[in-house]
Amino acid sequence: MLSGTPAILARIAAQVPAELVRVRSGPFALVEHVWHMADLEREFAERIRRLLGEADPFLPDFDGERVAKERQYLTLDLAAGLTAFASAREETLRFLGAVASEAWARCGRQEGVGAVSLAEMPGRIVDHDRARRPALEGLARERAGALVERRVAQRSARCPALLDVEAAVRDDLASLLAEQGRERDRGAGR
Repeated sequence: MLSGTPAILARIAAQVPAELVRVRSGPFALVEHVWHMADLEREFAERIRRLLGEADPFLPDFDGERVAKERQYLTLDLAAGLTAFASAREETLRFLGAVASEAWARCGRQEGVGAVSLAEMPGRIVDHDRARRPALEGLARERAGALVERRVAQRSARCPALLDVEAAVRDDLASLLAEQGRERDRGAGR
């Protein structure tokens, strides 16, 4: 799961039309999700580095909302965010791959969490990836559907005879998105 998340994130991002990557659905737009994941991944790598190199380090909490505002995620480039995330994940995997067996027991204290061990870090990263994935996939489906509806509406305005086509396209899209959701749910239940 850890090594596959950059490709999954890139696949999801490819499904969202360029004009919609900065449009918020809920609290975050796609570009904000991507940069959050990139910045948090760098934080995970720093936590791992500190757990390996320091005795009982204090690991500050990652204030994602503060970082998003400071870095102005909405103004940043999506492709650069995907690259930053993939690079940061590679670094995390390099750190984890080099951990000696006796080092996995090393511990520190994380703000707002308490005692954490190096052995917990991969699970925490996977948990974060899993928590983000449904929101990202839903955003991709929603954005693709919104774009289709907008384009059909524009064409229908030019040609009223297309109103029936518009309704059929909406029905087909709703059925397709529902089936994709059911397939994803079946795959998650394995």
